[in-house]
Order: sequence, then C-alpha cells, then structure tokens
Amino acid sequence: MAFENLADKLQAAFKKLNSRGKLTEKDVKDAMREVRMALLEADVNYLVVKDFVKRVSDRAVGEQIFGTLNAGQTVIKIVREEMTALMGGTNARLEFTGNPPTVIMLIGLQGAGKTTLAGKLAGMLTKQGKKPMLVAADVYRPAAIKQLQVVGSQVEAPVFEMGQDDPVGIVRAAKREAIRSLRDVMIVDTAGRLQIDDNLMQELENIKREVAPQEILLVVDAMTGQEAVNVAKTFDERLGITGVVLTKLDGDTRGGAALSIRAVTGKPIKFSSIGEKLDQIEPFHPDRMASRILGMGDVLTLIDKASALVDEKKAADLEQKLRKNQFTLEDFLDQFAQMRKMGGMNDMLSMLPGGSKIAAEVDEDEMNRNMARTEAIILSMTPKERRDPRILNASRKRRIAAGSGTTVQQINQLLKQFEQTQAMVKQFGQMGKKGRRGMKMPFKF
Repeated sequence: MAFENLADKLQAAFKKLNSRGKLTEKDVKDAMREVRMALLEADVNYLVVKDFVKRVSDRAVGEQIFGTLNAGQTVIKIVREEMTALMGGTNARLEFTGNPPTVIMLIGLQGAGKTTLAGKLAGMLTKQGKKPMLVAADVYRPAAIKQLQVVGSQVEAPVFEMGQDDPVGIVRAAKREAIRSLRDVMIVDTAGRLQIDDNLMQELENIKREVAPQEILLVVDAMTGQEAVNVAKTFDERLGITGVVLTKLDGDTRGGAALSIRAVTGKPIKFSSIGEKLDQIEPFHPDRMASRILGMGDVLTLIDKASALVDEKKAADLEQKLRKNQFTLEDFLDQFAQMRKMGGMNDMLSMLPGGSKIAAEVDEDEMNRNMARTEAIILSMTPKERRDPRILNASRKRRIAAGSGTTVQQINQLLKQFEQTQAMVKQFGQMGKKGRRGMKMPFKF
C-alpha cells in the first residue's frame, strides 16, 4: 500500500496521546518530534516538514477537546486539515478551451510512465464524453510510438504519428488533423530523458510555443521521493507546468513527492496513477489522500470507483434476485469479477476506516488462491448445477472435482457456505420487517 510506512509511524505517534485530557505543550512537542521524524523518513522536503510541524504545533497547544474526541483524535484532526492544505486543499480539474482542441502536453523524465498515462487520460476523457487523440511526439525512445499505438487501440483513441520526424512538426500537423477530424482533446506524449538536459528543455519549449497547450502536466514517479520535487521545480521554471500527475502510487511510495510538490512549486497534483491497467487513474483529492495516510480510509474514492466499474444492469438484476431470494452460484461468480475490477479485497479494505490494518493482516496470496479454487469449482459445473446445486450427487461432485483440480470435500465446503449465504439472502429480503440484528457473513477468504 502507498504510504504504508508513513501511515504506521504517524498512527503510532498519535496513539500515545489517546489517554490525555487537555493537550500540554510537552505532549504536543513529543508527538511532533515523532511526526517530524516520520515525514523526514518519508523523504518529505525538510523546509516543508519544518513549516508543517510548526503550524500543527501552534494550533494544537492548549486546544480543548472537541466534543467526545480525545486528545489523540484532536491532533489527528489538526494534522489532517494541515496535510490537506499542504497538498492543495481541493481537487484541481483539467482546464478545457472553448475553441477545441484542448491540448494536454505530458512531460517528465524517462521511465516516469508518460506513454501509459496518455492512454489512461484518453480512456478517462472518452468516458466523460470527450473525443481525444493521442500524439506520438517521442521520436527517440525505441518502440515509444508502437507502445502509444497499443494503448491507443485499447482505449479506442486514434494515434497521430509521423515516424521519426521533427517533434515540433509532428505536433503542428497533429493539431491540424485534430481540427479536421473534430477531435476536441489532443494529448501529446513527449520525449523524456534519464536526466534533465538543455536539449530536452529546448525541444519542449518549442512544442509549447507551437501548440500553446492548455495543460502542461508533469508526470512524476512517486517512488522517487524528494527528488521528484527537484525535477518538478526545474521543469516548472522552464515550462510553467499547470499540474502534476503522480504515477506508481501502488508501489512502495514513501510520500515525499505527494506531500512536498505543491508546497515547493505551488502547482497542484491533478491525478494519481495506481497501477498498469488503463483504468487505474484517479483524480487527486488532497483531503481523501490525507485521510488515507492517517488511516481514516477513503470511502468516497471507493464509492467513485464502484460507480465507474460496477455493471449497473447486473447490480439491478442482483438486487431483484436478493429481494426474491433467488441468489445462485452464477451470481456469486459475478461478484468475484466485480471485485477484481475494483482492485481486489485488499485495495477495497484499505479504503475503509481502519481497513488498512485489516488488509495488512490478510494473506492476499492465500485469499486469491481460495477465490481461484472457488471459481474453478463453479466454472466446472453445468449451468443447471450452478442454478440449483441441490442436484449435485456424488458422481456429479467427483466429475466437478476432477474438472477443477479440487476435492469432493472442498466442493462440500463451498456448498455448505453457499447454503449459509442463501439463508443470509433470505434475511435481507425480510430486513424491512425484522432489521439487521444477528446477520453474519458466512464466506471467509
């Protein structure tokens, strides 16, 4: 999980305050010393840490307990508010021109993930009703054009390319093509380098001058920590970036980039990229990220993700089946697919308040093996058997076991759990009359 080490250290620091009544200056000083160390270890910029700790300390000293909150929760409330402000306060949206096409220029070092991000942005904008076109302006990296064509085909966005031609000429021709083909967004994938050099900067300045982009988004590998801030500062001084996209937030991200970039450059983080799949991009919400870092979960992002990925028709059909007590093994199989679309059980748990600790205790590999085994068993059944498992006699079970690579005992265990689930579904149907008391989830992974 991103920020896991930082989150653990911050939560440990606040836990010591939970037994206090009124915060004293010493209480705050001790807690802030641990917060300072946690942020520095997360590779947050030193000056940013110094200013952040001072603001929290000034607010916390002498604070009265708010309602039923204890001292530790009071400090967390202050830290959350200050951390949200540190990362920009609110979500910064893309700016679109009234005279299409809107030009979005992606810049950054080599390996930051610009080409994949171009596809992700195109896919996201297509779902929002836009008509994006991708532009292959990286003419130096081997296979860069081919990679862009691959991601473009996956999100059904056309790719404009002119081979190894001059990048400035490519974007000039691309803009004419975007106007001609009524494409309202033009996403330019530019070249990166292993380090910043003057030739790279001059080329990017020439592209900017040629197409006057509405957005210049710096793509930053979040795993690089504070070095990402130095990169952002240099690019901003030369090009005047409009925002930052953090990639690889699903890795071992310490947090330095996310917590430092806005304070150092004054430019907002607009998106975060959380995996290799082309739908794994999220608008960056500072308040939600602060809650996630502090172990409060991120229920709003979970809801957004569910709304975007869950099949509404299937959800409506399932609701009707629950009401009529018609839940089958086929429906149960569909729930696995929906869960995978949302990133898996651990990702979902980590977005719930306190869920990150539960997720850390879950053996995801074992859970995935159990899920795969359950899927194999159900897929080895005939449609009739899935709809009515009561017909499964000994010979049918042996056939299913052979087909799924499991045992009859494991099939019996699944069927027993399914019977419990059906009983629970029946309770849901009567929930309006009897309430939710005594309900339990029988399936364990």
